[in-house]
Amino acid sequence: MRGLYDGPESPRSLPPTLPRIVTMSPPGQNNMIALFNYGGGMRGLIPAHFMARLEDVTGLRMADMVDLFSGPSTGAILNAALNVRHADHPTRPRFRARHMVRFYEREGTRIFPPDRNRELRGLIRDFNNRTLKLSQVNAMLRHGHYDPSHLSRALKAMYGDAPLSETLRSLIVPCYNIDGGQMSDSASRAIFRHGRADPGGHALWLKNIKTGAPDGEEAKVPEVMLYDAVMASCAAPTYFPCHSFNVRWPGDKKPTHVSAIDGNIFDNPCISYLGAIRRHVPADKKLIMIVLGTGHTNRSLKKEEWNSFGALGVVDPVNEMPLINMFFHAPESALMEGFAEEMGENLFIFNKSIIDDPDIDPSTDIDDASPENLARMRNLVEAMLEENRDKFDQICHILVNRRDTMQAEQETVIRRARKYFSFFQGLRVSDRTAVEDHEAHSR
Repeated sequence: MRGLYDGPESPRSLPPTLPRIVTMSPPGQNNMIALFNYGGGMRGLIPAHFMARLEDVTGLRMADMVDLFSGPSTGAILNAALNVRHADHPTRPRFRARHMVRFYEREGTRIFPPDRNRELRGLIRDFNNRTLKLSQVNAMLRHGHYDPSHLSRALKAMYGDAPLSETLRSLIVPCYNIDGGQMSDSASRAIFRHGRADPGGHALWLKNIKTGAPDGEEAKVPEVMLYDAVMASCAAPTYFPCHSFNVRWPGDKKPTHVSAIDGNIFDNPCISYLGAIRRHVPADKKLIMIVLGTGHTNRSLKKEEWNSFGALGVVDPVNEMPLINMFFHAPESALMEGFAEEMGENLFIFNKSIIDDPDIDPSTDIDDASPENLARMRNLVEAMLEENRDKFDQICHILVNRRDTMQAEQETVIRRARKYFSFFQGLRVSDRTAVEDHEAHSR
């Protein structure tokens, strides 16, 4: 599988000649960088191209510059891959963003092979399944998923047996457990504490937090394979079956069996910020959030058009499922104003509509892996960069600055550790025992 995307990047030290860029934040401001990658199947190629450009311009890896990675589905694929440790150099990432570009380009048609039944299914739904009642057709509708084994093999080739707890930076992978009867002991205690007797499904934030906030949170990492977390977040309804796996939550005596579907339900930076990111921002740091989109797909409707759809037409794929699209877009539209107001100038969103010009825009279908669509997504990123040149330059400055701060923080920790151990190595055994006793008494 190594040839799929030219294998892992040979690790290199951080470029010593890269100029130190003066921070654009107020003097003494200590930033924390959070990156949110949207979901969207094959359209994950869009943020992959964008991050590849970021890495080319800065000469760094995303894990060198970002503190916390979040996002569902295809965003989780990207985030996890960029945080996998190199086998020979565990402090360095195994993959670069350009490897992920090749991943989508080469694996796309294996994961999403051309669907010969797409038009037939659309025809059936257009008739609301009233005229065709063949058992073969019904079976096709019931079992219309893509074969998940192709996605499974591709993800295992990237992540191997790496657990979530070993990611380079903080990582948040969302999914939705449809089986409310399978709930962890800690989750049950939380529900009882908050007085919510809800036996239904519930959101799962699979997190490895390294920011140290709140106190002790960095140690509360669930025991789960990185592969399982991402596979669950990619189990998009109607595309892939739900993914079942075991996860052991901190404080629980036994693992919990989870049947999870797509984290695209939380494909919303506002929800991720409120539900999983904000509480992990240390009090002494300012959060800067970068949001990389996979193309805007929401379109406006005239009242006459909406009324003409009828009761079933509002969920018909032939009509682009207007009601389903609203379910996905409405929460973000309701929260975005307050979210943007709270974040202020520390929010950087890079996204672009893909419904303006059907002759040049990428397909809105998340399973279109055709060469033509791959080229259109690359062109979309170029247009996005051109339209946001100043903002892109600004974020490059901020990211390189964050790398410099990370290095300074790491060097401080190393100096303190060396000083501590040098002090102890210079003591006689009796003196060392006295110092340890004094420290124990002080605690």
